[in-house]
Amino acid sequence: MTGLRYVYAVCRPFGAPLQAQLAGVAGDPPRVLTHHGLVAVVSHVPEADFAEEPFRAHLEDLDWLTTVARAHQGVIDALTTVTTPLPLRLGTVFRDDSGVRTMMEAREESFLRTLDRLDGRVEWGVKVFVEAEQTPDPAAAPPPRKPASGRDYLRQRRRETKSHDDLWQRAEAFSTHLHETLSGCAEDSRLHAPQNPTLSGASGRNVLNAAYLVPRAESEKFVETVERTRDGAPGIRVELTGPWAAYSFAGDESVTGEEGA
Repeated sequence: MTGLRYVYAVCRPFGAPLQAQLAGVAGDPPRVLTHHGLVAVVSHVPEADFAEEPFRAHLEDLDWLTTVARAHQGVIDALTTVTTPLPLRLGTVFRDDSGVRTMMEAREESFLRTLDRLDGRVEWGVKVFVEAEQTPDPAAAPPPRKPASGRDYLRQRRRETKSHDDLWQRAEAFSTHLHETLSGCAEDSRLHAPQNPTLSGASGRNVLNAAYLVPRAESEKFVETVERTRDGAPGIRVELTGPWAAYSFAGDESVTGEEGA
């Protein structure tokens, strides 16, 4: 099959086979390309979609981009079950196998250094949300009392504002304490910007968006620590995701997209 080489990740050689039915980006099954003490996991993708100009145009097509991202993540997830991958960025492509090997040659030392640091470790994501106010069931609750005057209205608004501010302060204090606790259970952590609810589709306001690097053998203990926090804060929701490949801890060794095409 002709086309560009799409690179998912770099890792050390591993013996376990990938899933037989695993399909990569554009439907082409991933394969392993070896160079010295490293392997790159690659597949073929059409130049008409993944060369620099068409790929940049596709970035405006959310449906297309979502399909590519899911296929990319599916390969990374499969790799995570058999080895410790160093994930590369979405859309990392090269002209041919020689271009991939040249990239591995140039970055061999930094790849090996990062893989040593990530070996046997996974990433867990933890988010904290302030829940949106619940709308009462009209059949179960009396209608709100209409303010008798402008002064009553201002008092009512002050009470509502204070209640909201109190919840927000509790959520921030809760998140700070949770992050300190989980950082003590992890080898490293990263604080990301709060998620935009319009883009993420999650309900409530995101207060904490953090990633934690945890030894695989310590993951059960880490999950139990998070689970103990779930029911302790009314109006505050904790979400746990993972285990993932350690995207947040790959550092500057990650290859940026379109490098070799």
